[in-house]
Amino acid sequence: MRLLPPVSVEWNRLAPSRWSGTWLSPWDIAAALLVVGFVVLFALVSRNLVSPLASLPAEPSSLDPRLLPEYALRTSLRMLIAMGVSLLFTFTYATWAAKSPRMGPLLIALLDILQSVPILGFISITVVFFLSLTPGRMFGAELAAVFAIFTSQAWNMAFSFYQSLRTVPDELTEAGRVFGLSAWARFWRIETPFAMPSLIWNMMMSMSGGWFFVVAAEAISVGHTTIALPGIGSYIALAITERNMHAILWAIGAMLVVILIYDQLLFRPLVAWARRFRIDQQEGDDEPAPPWALLVLRRSKLMDRLALPFQTAMRWSYRQKPPALATPLPQGPSRRIASDVLWYGLLAVAAAAALWQGWLFFGHEISWHELQEVLLLAFFTFLRVAVLIALASAVWTPIGIYVGLRPRLTAIVQPIAQFLAAFPANLLFPVAVSLIVAFQLNPDIWLSPLMILGTQWYILFNVIAGASAIPRDFRDVAAGFQVRGLQWWRRIALPAVFPYYITGAITASGGSWNASIVAEIANWGDRTLEARGLGAYIADATTKGDYAHIALGIVVMAVVVTLVNRAFWRPLFRYAERKYRLA
Repeated sequence: MRLLPPVSVEWNRLAPSRWSGTWLSPWDIAAALLVVGFVVLFALVSRNLVSPLASLPAEPSSLDPRLLPEYALRTSLRMLIAMGVSLLFTFTYATWAAKSPRMGPLLIALLDILQSVPILGFISITVVFFLSLTPGRMFGAELAAVFAIFTSQAWNMAFSFYQSLRTVPDELTEAGRVFGLSAWARFWRIETPFAMPSLIWNMMMSMSGGWFFVVAAEAISVGHTTIALPGIGSYIALAITERNMHAILWAIGAMLVVILIYDQLLFRPLVAWARRFRIDQQEGDDEPAPPWALLVLRRSKLMDRLALPFQTAMRWSYRQKPPALATPLPQGPSRRIASDVLWYGLLAVAAAAALWQGWLFFGHEISWHELQEVLLLAFFTFLRVAVLIALASAVWTPIGIYVGLRPRLTAIVQPIAQFLAAFPANLLFPVAVSLIVAFQLNPDIWLSPLMILGTQWYILFNVIAGASAIPRDFRDVAAGFQVRGLQWWRRIALPAVFPYYITGAITASGGSWNASIVAEIANWGDRTLEARGLGAYIADATTKGDYAHIALGIVVMAVVVTLVNRAFWRPLFRYAERKYRLA
């Protein structure tokens, strides 16, 4: 078992080419063009951030396809900024949750709640706050949109990183201690590289999740507040309102182009780069060739020079020892009991204060009959989510294992799955509404598949990541002992991907609850179909600007999702962590 290489930007690892003696090679020129092109696009898209908000129309005034390139740039840049913020959140929050025995359970419970809060809930609560930061300017609306996209990306990545940190093989951690690595060095040289393959796959899924909710993020409508930021999301919202199928097809084409560009310039190079962090003692024979963007970065001396200060700073930080701390006195049983009583007492006081404030807020607005009705709607949505997650697990788990064990097939499936995961449910409203009306179907049943449209891919992406992380030694041993058929699935494949599957299933379940606000109400022009459920309840309250009922729906959804996670998913996660870790 080899120690994982450190996370650093050491791109130039290929054999020297005939340009290796020159100061500026074609690879340097290509890398410089990529960097300069990104800077120019960022400047073009952000030039109107300080423009007056009054200059922004309530909705796009035209569905001219010639506007789509600029709209696509604006949307993709918002999603890229949200991805950067999500990465920062992941490395801090998930690490804190994984490393802190006392705060960890609380942070994960809070993450369960945050994941269950629908994007309309975040928008309805935060849009006024962000607009007040820059009164009368577009920058506040842009911040609101980026934050909304962040809420559709961050929780999945944090869960993935947390799961990886909790399942680092014991021998790797012990090797880091033997080599005298500090906790900081172990984090960047062992734990982060171990988590990197799964994190990158979940980054792809999070980016697709941002596309899934881009309509709600860019076409903001809360009560009397209506803002349509220039972007593909607001373009799609107007196309649905005007029942313009040609505009929807143009929007789908623009989304496909942007996803392919992201795949070529960002995710495919990252997936290829992360293969060096696999726990393997030998390379596979079916490894695909490195993507062209990764070759440009590896062979560019300019990129090495730009990354040198970062590498130097990281290597310097590895050598630094934390200041010596006084050895804490061992706590006796009475001191530990007093500490626990104080800690849990503070939590109880905070919970009691929250319940009291909730009673004051809801007591005069919500009757017991309304609460019972909302709980019944939550039960309907729960049934939909449970059935859909079971079906998605049965379909995508074996497919994900098959794809993950074949790197060349993974390279083909990756962009296709990204596009399908990014496909907003809104774009299927014309088909769904037309079929349900034509065949007189029950919306409570036939609108349900729209809930799993974008979230089922969490399961597929995580299972692919888990299957690709199976050490080749395991596969060779299984082949040597002729472990085949059902026994191979029971003894090798399913145990190896089980922790990854649980992470994907948790996020898919929470994402399906979130998607219910989009899927349980289908609009096509002036025709609306509604399925009975909590998502439709929250969407209706948001449209009316009824903050008391919005808050009630969000609280009930958060409580139900947290209870399901505590009672079902978390015990499975602890079981997977205890029994199936690579140790």
